[in-house]
Amino acid sequence: MEEDDHLSNPTSTADSSDSALQRKHAAMIERLSNLHQSRSTRKPESDSNSTSSFLSRFSESKNSIESTLSRIRQTPDPHSNPTLKPELDNVSLSISNLEKLVAENSFSLPSYEVRTCLKTVADLKQIVEQVTCDVIPKKKFSFKNKSTKKITTQSDDLGPRVLDNNSQNVESRDLGFKVLDSPGFRGNENEVLVKEFNNRGSDEEIREFVLSDLRGCEVRLMGNIRALFVNKLIDCKVYVGPVFGSVLIEEAKDCVFMMASHQIRIHQAKRCDFYLRVRSRPIVEDSNGVRFAPYCLKYDGIEKNLEEANLGEETGNWSNVDDFKWLRAVQSPNWSILPENERLGVVDISTRDAKISC
Repeated sequence: MEEDDHLSNPTSTADSSDSALQRKHAAMIERLSNLHQSRSTRKPESDSNSTSSFLSRFSESKNSIESTLSRIRQTPDPHSNPTLKPELDNVSLSISNLEKLVAENSFSLPSYEVRTCLKTVADLKQIVEQVTCDVIPKKKFSFKNKSTKKITTQSDDLGPRVLDNNSQNVESRDLGFKVLDSPGFRGNENEVLVKEFNNRGSDEEIREFVLSDLRGCEVRLMGNIRALFVNKLIDCKVYVGPVFGSVLIEEAKDCVFMMASHQIRIHQAKRCDFYLRVRSRPIVEDSNGVRFAPYCLKYDGIEKNLEEANLGEETGNWSNVDDFKWLRAVQSPNWSILPENERLGVVDISTRDAKISC
């Protein structure tokens, strides 16, 4: 009888089957939802860990530098202590390494973290300069038999212009980097300025090169250098071989720059074109009317120089520009990609007369 009742009531069997299917479906949906959530949160977590690891390394190095500077400041009778200058040199090297660390990680870091870290590096450089002035005795030129070392550069109508050590020191403070002993071209007008670095003999000592106060000049730097500092250029063409470290450009107007480097920072540039190969994203600040295109320089031996500087491959970062004064999500109006029909062809600076091929 019970069997007959069961057979005569198929609805209860169907309801039970539907209930089981609904439970299975709900369980499947829950598993898929958990899997999707796991996948969607995995990458941000990885990025967060990467950022946290970088900030930890940055903070550790920063604290070490500040601790060393504090100890140097508290040294009794610092002017008679011969070990302080080497220590300050080591601190400057540590700050350079810290800046390089920011450059190498800038692609994966949030923009505000990059800005904050670079501001910290700039502050540390200023502190080092101040501590150096406080603890290293200044040379008393009046008691020396030798005359004060002077650098003579050519000016247009006023005859030779002389820059002594004090005026160079003012220049270094304005730029935020040490250029006192750095070779370079300064104060030239309407000239072709050529320098070749052969990485042998005396050129091995050249780690930093300076271009300052140039107007209407064409500059050709061939071979590898460690760093390039550019300040106050107007209507110039600057062609530069590979730079192992960084390029810093301050105050340039109506110029063309063609350069390869691991890091390039551009400050106060107006109406300039940049042809770049760079390992990290170029940084612009307080600039407008600047345009970017890929590196297209040629001279005898440039391929070998690029490989030696670890710049043999095009990274595409020439177009990944960070404008530190533009915080909106839309494209910054201060920079743009140089249209292909307006770009220079390959520029060959091997000979006296630069050749441009299409």
